[in-house]
Amino acid sequence: MKGLVASLCLVLICAGRALAQAPDTVLLEELTWTELRDLIASRTTTIIVPVGGTEQNGPHMTLGKHNLRVKILSEKIARGVGHALVAPVIAYVPEGRLEPATGHMRFPGTITVPDETFQKVLEYAARSFRLHGFRDIVLLGDHGGTQADQKTVAGRLNREWAATGVRVHAIEEYYRAAEVEFPRLLKSRGYRDEELGSHAGLADTSLMLALDPRMVRSNRLRPGPGPPDASGVSGDPGRASAELGQAGVELIVSRTVEAIRKSIAHR
Repeated sequence: MKGLVASLCLVLICAGRALAQAPDTVLLEELTWTELRDLIASRTTTIIVPVGGTEQNGPHMTLGKHNLRVKILSEKIARGVGHALVAPVIAYVPEGRLEPATGHMRFPGTITVPDETFQKVLEYAARSFRLHGFRDIVLLGDHGGTQADQKTVAGRLNREWAATGVRVHAIEEYYRAAEVEFPRLLKSRGYRDEELGSHAGLADTSLMLALDPRMVRSNRLRPGPGPPDASGVSGDPGRASAELGQAGVELIVSRTVEAIRKSIAHR
């Protein structure tokens, strides 16, 4: 009987320890506040702030492309960096004017905010993370229109916090790997500039197919009718594939992990 009681106590102790452990996640929104507190206390003091955008991506790709892509890639990057977490995606970014509508705002579903509003969101996210003990706040923008604002906010806060040891890192290598290096890699494999495009073309669509093919309408993989201004597509996604996209994913993750580590080490 004593042996049975001792065994039962051991099982309960082990179960309690298992329940006390944080789940295997790097996503901030999947943690409780006490789990987060304990992770910060154990040297997890880097937070990645993924910046997406809600915009049209042609007839074949969903409005949430940037948001989903940056979340998945940020998770991979956080695991590569180590001792890092990922904040909720910032989905509302500058996308153009309302009156008259410009850029992607001419297409239903695109959401825009003024640059000063976007900068304030970034700033106060960073201030919140600093308050709770994060030392390195990393801004990763999947959208070209956010890069300058991210640098502006990082520069402003780094000047203010110069004596505190807390840093904000606007990592441009993430966007460069997706928009410059990945297309260059595809060109080296024989794909043409007019296929790759600059928006919702072969390169863009291949990345999404590798990360979440549900976001792509495979029966619509063709150049948009008319010029890009009419269809929302620059390029030809016809030969896009998950295999090509996976090469881009690996490139983006490796380049960004390296850039983050280098930026954090340089104080």
